[in-house]
Amino acid sequence: MLMFYIRKICGIKGDNDGKNDHGVGDGCLRKYGPLRAVLAMIGVVIATIGMVGCGSKEEADMTVVLTTGFSGDEIFRIEEMSCTLPEVRVYLTNVQNQYESVYGEQIWSVDFDGVTLENNVKEMVLAQIAQIKTMNLLGEKYDITLEEEEKAQVAQAADSYFASLNETERSVMNVTEDTITTLYAEYALADKVYQYIIKDINPEISDDEARTITVQHILIKTYALNGSGEKVEYTEASRQDAYQRALDIRDQLAQGEDFEKLSMLYNEDEQTLYSFGKGEMEEAFENAAFMLETDEISEIVETSYGYHIIKCINTFNREETDANKIKIVEERRGEVFGQEYNAFVATLTKHLNDLLWEQVVFIHNEDVTTKDFFDVYRRYFPS
Repeated sequence: MLMFYIRKICGIKGDNDGKNDHGVGDGCLRKYGPLRAVLAMIGVVIATIGMVGCGSKEEADMTVVLTTGFSGDEIFRIEEMSCTLPEVRVYLTNVQNQYESVYGEQIWSVDFDGVTLENNVKEMVLAQIAQIKTMNLLGEKYDITLEEEEKAQVAQAADSYFASLNETERSVMNVTEDTITTLYAEYALADKVYQYIIKDINPEISDDEARTITVQHILIKTYALNGSGEKVEYTEASRQDAYQRALDIRDQLAQGEDFEKLSMLYNEDEQTLYSFGKGEMEEAFENAAFMLETDEISEIVETSYGYHIIKCINTFNREETDANKIKIVEERRGEVFGQEYNAFVATLTKHLNDLLWEQVVFIHNEDVTTKDFFDVYRRYFPS
């Protein structure tokens, strides 16, 4: 399945400039409010649905506006590939019902910075479909097509999903079995094109490269947060005071005081324990941590957050290392695919029927509950 870069594509970004989301300082920098947390979760859930990805949202954007020359139900066109309103309805309704089954219908009325969650999901779905259509065009470039067995799987999947729809759902979404067959065929071909592009990426990652360690730390900050949540650096006098406090703590540790006890008393990060691999933390923190043996305590380490004292808990976390191997491979695949995809997108003519798109809203009908379009696909095309 195509499960990478969804957060970048849809504008859902991390909070620490490319560092691990549990980067050091300010309580992991994960200060999401309820809506922001849901937005982040949407990225995760749609990623598990499977989505073609590339670089930034701007690079993948299909919103070049042209409101003439469209057929009555045409949402957008990329070269000769067209997306119709019924196709959008299938994707959008399934995602909508997935979220309502967890959060309830009231979730769509919440807004963040003036943008409702409904509009945010609409834009993500539009991006998802546009990328799948684009991947089908890329398939033409490489002469990649579905084999007869794959076409049969598509037909079976379409028959299964269409049979699950009641009459109201078929009518409201205005779909036929041919609509579903087209969507599944394009989905399957996009997945096949992706696999073709990343086929030469070596999936074998060494333990050393992916090694993940676990540490505890005590942070004495050298900054404060203003009313807008922005960092304000300490004065030189305040920095010296912070450094002296760190020295005092380090001296207590040298005299045998318990690390966890001192961390509870003095740590100015909301979190004490971190597991991470190489390239995920600030360089000074990471270098010091990776030099430690189990139970060894560092000297004072300075980062942009302040002064740290680090204790190594585990020099090799097997579970986290294995997970990091998967992450590294996916990142490499994303880089290779992104280069190819972005270069191809730049050559395409893209048009959006913005007038029709603005009229697209969620369906609120108690008889429209379908939400397993993607589950059915995975059943016939397991990853």
